[in-house]
Amino acid sequence: MFGLNKKDASLLLIVAGLVAFAPFLLNPFPEGSAMAQFNAGYPDLMQRFVIFGIFAIGFNILFGLTGYLSFGHAAFLGVGSYAAVWMFKLLSMNVLPAIVLAVITAGAFALIIGYVSLRRSGIYFSILTLAFAQMSFALAYSVLTPITGGETGLQLALDDPRILESASASEGNIPVPGLFGLEMRDSFEMVMGSWVFTFNFGYYFCAVIMLIAFYLSIRIFRSPFGMMLRAIKSNQQRLNYTGVNPRPYTLAAFVISGMYAGLAGGLMASMDPLAGAERMFWTASGEVVLMTILGGVGTLIGPVLGAGMIKYMENIISKINSDILHGWFAFLPDGLEDLVVTMIYPFIGKGWHLTLGIVFMLVVIFLPGGLVEGGQKLANLFGRKKADNPKSASTEPAE
Repeated sequence: MFGLNKKDASLLLIVAGLVAFAPFLLNPFPEGSAMAQFNAGYPDLMQRFVIFGIFAIGFNILFGLTGYLSFGHAAFLGVGSYAAVWMFKLLSMNVLPAIVLAVITAGAFALIIGYVSLRRSGIYFSILTLAFAQMSFALAYSVLTPITGGETGLQLALDDPRILESASASEGNIPVPGLFGLEMRDSFEMVMGSWVFTFNFGYYFCAVIMLIAFYLSIRIFRSPFGMMLRAIKSNQQRLNYTGVNPRPYTLAAFVISGMYAGLAGGLMASMDPLAGAERMFWTASGEVVLMTILGGVGTLIGPVLGAGMIKYMENIISKINSDILHGWFAFLPDGLEDLVVTMIYPFIGKGWHLTLGIVFMLVVIFLPGGLVEGGQKLANLFGRKKADNPKSASTEPAE
């Protein structure tokens, strides 16, 4: 199917099923219940799941295949966001031109940075990419204020030209991004008993693009180009001895990865037409590194899982406060209740980074292959139990 082998096609269908039924899967608890705090099926968060999934997929093409660890990929995310917002201001509120410009601009920016940074490898390459990203942040934050909006960010205004469409929406409001008349914020709610499921157009638009990006990453992984990138990761020096110049391949991987980041930045601006310098800060680059390592470096679905896990913790675990904890443990005696809340509270709310750090340490120590390796071990464990079951085992005649 689509030029994929059976295993890859099955994986693509699984991902498609997960994103299609995400409003149901992410809302397992009824509204108003004590566990509804863990529901994540609202549009803004679902959009972040797939957008940062695209960001991590692109980063994995560089880091997972070539082994080059970039600490400056947030620069391309920010460049893509700025390009998309400028397209909204100057041309049209249609998201397609904005996304195309975001990808092209980020790709050109990645070509320049990659051409310089890839003259070095290892930690020196990582430091160079970090330096370029921080310079980009400083330029966007202060020097290029007329273009980037400085610390307040680049925003839409009523007097923006938008030469391909009429000035503003009804009642003098700033128009919102859309696709041929459908706005990204359009939503439909389905009520089933105590459950409320929200279907958002913007989310499904991002989900379709993520599926396309995921499919392209599979084709890259299975292509001769992907095999060459694996050879570079395995032993670049030996590759040099064969007379092959690895720089064009690594530069191509760097540009492709940057274009993925620009695509994610363009989608972020399409969902919320605002671009700020904070998207270029080094912490954003570190976040995509964590996503890829948590999910599984060099795997296909791992970066998507890692992105979902970190964004879930950032938006759900961080909102649990002491009042919610007291409500959960109200059945305990007062002294014991206070003790339990005191022990748990440092790991949630503002302390969610502590929980993330512990999870990251455990994954690195016990699951170097990330969440994908954990899933494979569970599958092998249950498969072994089934094989060891005498009732399910078939008896072969002795020869």
